[in-house]
Amino acid sequence: MSKANPFGAKGWTPERVGNLQGKTYLITGGNAGAGYEAAKVFLSKAAVRVNAEIPQIDAFICNAAIAQVAKQELTKDGFESQLGTNHFGHFLLTNLIFNRLVQSKARIVFVGSNGHKMGQKKIQFDDINFNRNYNPHYTYCHSKFAQMMFAYELERRVKAANLPVSVHVCHLGAARTTLAQEEANWITKFLFSLLSPLAQSAERGAWPEVLCATEENLKPHAYYGPTKRAEMVGPIGECELEASVLDTAQASRLWGLSEQLTGVSWTF
Repeated sequence: MSKANPFGAKGWTPERVGNLQGKTYLITGGNAGAGYEAAKVFLSKAAVRVNAEIPQIDAFICNAAIAQVAKQELTKDGFESQLGTNHFGHFLLTNLIFNRLVQSKARIVFVGSNGHKMGQKKIQFDDINFNRNYNPHYTYCHSKFAQMMFAYELERRVKAANLPVSVHVCHLGAARTTLAQEEANWITKFLFSLLSPLAQSAERGAWPEVLCATEENLKPHAYYGPTKRAEMVGPIGECELEASVLDTAQASRLWGLSEQLTGVSWTF
């Protein structure tokens, strides 16, 4: 059941976005799908150029993702590919540019998934790469659960350190993007093709991340996205969050493991 929509019956729309002249938005995975559509919304409000060095980042949007990989694959660093892309990659990249984000008083936006409500609803610490029980769907859900657990833990830590950055989490619902279209097995691709007519456009799917990057007075530990039809489509507003993703004990353990495996440490 979705919460009362703070943006009214029609939900949040890009009409609420003000003048973005001179602002810079960094989006991972911005070459296709929702990331590309989000970039187009930003570009329609201002002439934004991302050069080799970016002196100011107003929002960093962790949008890149892979899903439903048919068979277990490992990244070159030895991570299960979905966990490596969806969680470890963003954990590492956010760390590497964190000082710039703090200097910029930036927003950090994580594009999560309602997959975090499915699967095990916990981190599989004893077999992080799913060597024993790999499943395209449940392993994807595990990767998004980890990504979102990291996001909310980062939100807690920057708040405790009184740093001038904010962290927000959203999901796209069911959008017609290329996600899972290349990596999935034929059964998953077939199911996606059946559901495609019921999904919203990639452009509308981008709205939740644009909301999180621009809207003022967002709530802490909130989760924004489509609010109708099992939160797959409909007006953009605040959605229900799986309580276990806010488990601080698991989050602290995941943070330590992520530092160990990626070889980086955080200073707040």
